[in-house]
Amino acid sequence: MDALTAATRSAGPISGVPATFMLDGATYEHGGALGFDGIDFYFAGRGGVLGDVPGSVVAAAMVFFNPSTVVAAWERSQAVCSRAEAAAAFAGCAQTWAQARLPDGVDYLRLAELQGQVIAAANPAGAPLFAGWTRLPEPASPKALALHRMNALRELRGALHGGAVLGEGLAPVEAVMVRTPFMSGLFGWSDPLPDPEHYKAAWDRAELATNRAMARHLSVLDDAERDELVELSRAAQGG
Repeated sequence: MDALTAATRSAGPISGVPATFMLDGATYEHGGALGFDGIDFYFAGRGGVLGDVPGSVVAAAMVFFNPSTVVAAWERSQAVCSRAEAAAAFAGCAQTWAQARLPDGVDYLRLAELQGQVIAAANPAGAPLFAGWTRLPEPASPKALALHRMNALRELRGALHGGAVLGEGLAPVEAVMVRTPFMSGLFGWSDPLPDPEHYKAAWDRAELATNRAMARHLSVLDDAERDELVELSRAAQGG
């Protein structure tokens, strides 16, 4: 499989599997037990890899969220625990979710190995959340390790997509309305919301640019390895 095809076919699981642990109720139950208020755990945990920075810096890295939403959550979470502790707790939720929810019968050790090759060779320029996540300790369990590394690739792909969207002249809220209009409120956007029909063509171009950029990172693998990466990633998604 060539690199562009692999980037396109792996986009769904790379984006979707880690997102499932992030949206799981158990993740926020754990965050609540730590003292976080609802979704604040998401911003503190995901953004915690950046360290003790201003909320505006976290908002800049989380391209598609309303900056005021990010800043408010970041500031509310400051007193709960250190940024490093929040990131570790969030990563711990990923590991717990992986053990309980990833399907059996998948060679997760091989998936993690292939993901690790891509991560090790990747240029982190323009991808601060990816760079930060890769500095966290990795779990030993094959399922947890595969999800941990898949989330690293999610942060890499997300950064590339953010750059592609902005390069097309789209505002973040416009991209959200094209891709996930039902989540506009979660991203902090409120009425009046833009009509996504006006922005679909630009979003499609940004998605193609994202796949092309991701393909450069996947070029570290050969054709057979990319076949494996796609097959195992899709199996981890249950499809």
